Amino acid sequence: MKILGIGSRINHNEFGKGVITNVTSTMYWVTFMDSGIETISLDSDFEIIEAVTDDVDTISFSEVEQSLISILRKWSDTSSITPIADKWKKGTLVIQPLDANLANKEIPIDTFFHKIVMVRDRIRVMEQKINSSKNLDDQEKVDLQQYITRIYGSLTTFNVLFNNKRDHFIGVKK
Repeated sequence: MKILGIGSRINHNEFGKGVITNVTSTMYWVTFMDSGIETISLDSDFEIIEAVTDDVDTISFSEVEQSLISILRKWSDTSSITPIADKWKKGTLVIQPLDANLANKEIPIDTFFHKIVMVRDRIRVMEQKINSSKNLDDQEKVDLQQYITRIYGSLTTFNVLFNNKRDHFIGVKK
């Protein structure tokens, strides 16, 4: 049985996708995306997504941490917490139809904002997958990146909801 190195990515039948962060003589310490850190035996039933064969003793905890952060950013469809602008907290979005006989629809702005952030994060993941794809040639990547930039441009209206300018959607810069 070959021992996987720190940084190897696996898909465990019970815990889901995770990254090996430590190895002992009988166990892997794995940080799973959904359940956090778990220990599993070396012979557990899991699928190897990406094997790392580096010598365990040559990797520092800091390097493991940076590797884990990088892997989670690359493969996760979520990112860091994105705060809503203070003026919108606990507010309500009202959608009012032209026909006065129809009821308005009220949505908590926090809920709406969360959905906008999820869209943004999933577009970012798609962008990363396009850029790292081995099946697309450079021109196809450029073409798809232009579509993504246009999508971001279509979403700039929602920038007013973000607390930090660094979280804004940015379309084509003129």
